[in-house]
Amino acid sequence: MGEWYPLPTGEREKAHRAFLGEGKRKKRDTNNEQRIMYEDILIAGFGGQGVIFTGKLLAYAGLKEGKEVVYFPSYGAEMRGGTANCTVIISDSPIASPIISHPQNAIMMSHPSYLKFFPRIKKGGLALINISLIKDELSRKDIEIIKVPANEIAEELATPRIANMVALGAWVKRSGMVSLESLIESLKDVISKDKLDLLSLNKKALREGAKLVARRSKKEIRTYILNRKY
Repeated sequence: MGEWYPLPTGEREKAHRAFLGEGKRKKRDTNNEQRIMYEDILIAGFGGQGVIFTGKLLAYAGLKEGKEVVYFPSYGAEMRGGTANCTVIISDSPIASPIISHPQNAIMMSHPSYLKFFPRIKKGGLALINISLIKDELSRKDIEIIKVPANEIAEELATPRIANMVALGAWVKRSGMVSLESLIESLKDVISKDKLDLLSLNKKALREGAKLVARRSKKEIRTYILNRKY
């Protein structure tokens, strides 16, 4: 089942401001010369990987930047190991629908989610694959693919529980959907009170993921991964 969260309604008036030069994909408004930003992403994995938390954090970061935001989580079995995915849409203009059958972008944290959603990504989109748990067996040349060993990097920092933050940091750094700093600043608004001790660790994971793709070509990322001690 799914729920539609245009988070939160009290913040929506902020999103009516036009942002010039923001985001990755922009359409030219020939009438008033404003540039419209629209991005959607599907984040998928299994229960216990923090998929829903990842989407909520991205949504709050979009709100922090004054954008229109839709956050749409979907759950399978409500337990660890069950399927989980969520859609986040961030735009400068009002969002008509939270339903995305073919996302522009996707973060896939598990092999079943990769098999299900990788073929659905729109041509020209951006896919992040957690190669710690995914055997890259599908091939596409019409999208950009980032391969991140999220679990290994997370374990190197402290625990595989923060692999979702490694993946999100890498994806945001590459896509520019929101800024890395907006994500980091939003953590305190999203993380539960009983897990505030993990705040600094989540920040480190976001930065480490961003570091992986910052100013690196695909060849440099591949070399960077191979040279790490996994």
